[in-house]
Amino acid sequence: MRLWVRLAGAATLAMATAAMADTKPLIIYVSPNPIGVDEFLKLGKEGTEKAAAQLGAVAKVYESTDPTTQRQNLEAAAKEGAKVVVAIGFEFNDMLPDVAAAYPKVKFLAVDSCPKTLHPNIYCSVFREYEPSFLAGAEAALTSKTGKVGAIGALDIPFIHRYTDAFGEGAKHVKPSIVVAPSLWVGGSNPFSDPARGHERAAIMVSDNVDRVMAAGAGSNGGIFKAMADEPGAAAFGVDTNQCPQAPGLVMDNVEKHTDVAVEKGVAGIFKGDQPQVVALGLAEDGMNLTGLEPGVDKSGCLIAKYPDVIKKVQALRQEIVSGKLKIADPMKLAK
Repeated sequence: MRLWVRLAGAATLAMATAAMADTKPLIIYVSPNPIGVDEFLKLGKEGTEKAAAQLGAVAKVYESTDPTTQRQNLEAAAKEGAKVVVAIGFEFNDMLPDVAAAYPKVKFLAVDSCPKTLHPNIYCSVFREYEPSFLAGAEAALTSKTGKVGAIGALDIPFIHRYTDAFGEGAKHVKPSIVVAPSLWVGGSNPFSDPARGHERAAIMVSDNVDRVMAAGAGSNGGIFKAMADEPGAAAFGVDTNQCPQAPGLVMDNVEKHTDVAVEKGVAGIFKGDQPQVVALGLAEDGMNLTGLEPGVDKSGCLIAKYPDVIKKVQALRQEIVSGKLKIADPMKLAK
């Protein structure tokens, strides 16, 4: 009899626990591509999970593979009753307004891009990529031995020019005599994840005496890094996270994007009810930075650690941007 009571009590407790879990708010993260080894998408997942833990919510992840599954996942997340759906990347720009209009009670957080049409339930957390890219260009010019730098982007679109154009501007700012090679583009059917094409473009660039390369190719960066080994002394700049350990001795520094911070703060703001509809994060908000300007650079694996004098100069330049003394033009606005 006592055993039955205990079992009944355990069953009741399990049912109560399940019921409590069902009442927790749901946050669903929708990626534009399989997360895999994509560090940028990994950070989005981590930010969603951190936000859920802090807010007493449940986090789920829907990974997409193409435009069809991207839309299907957005709709499925809304139908499941998510309080907030986090959609990362420009791939969602066209479809998000339609889905948001169909599910007005669901809040959508677009990260790293923002639809042109904004419904009241769409929030955007974007970045000022051109600020740290400008600093990366400064580092490139100050460390270059050949006096020639360049950039390789995934696609020739205004958004990627925030990296490539600003990189050249930063190089010219600190060293007017530096030669900035014309930017090259990975292109092809999978520009954000094609290391082979990235290697081809980088090989062309280093053969033209370029020894500092901004690698804005996401998953294609591995090929760009590999090409740096073909030219002694050449080095690339990674993006999104610290990519220096990925290619030891071949990466100077990284334009880090704190995607996890953007997601975490954005979801918290939506839950609290005080999130602005559009938030831009840059150096001042700790939304972006260079690995070389973060604590522990000596353990980062980045080549910039060997240039403490350059780090000091770039730190001073960063402070000028944060204070507003130095204003960096947004290449996306210039393209309009």
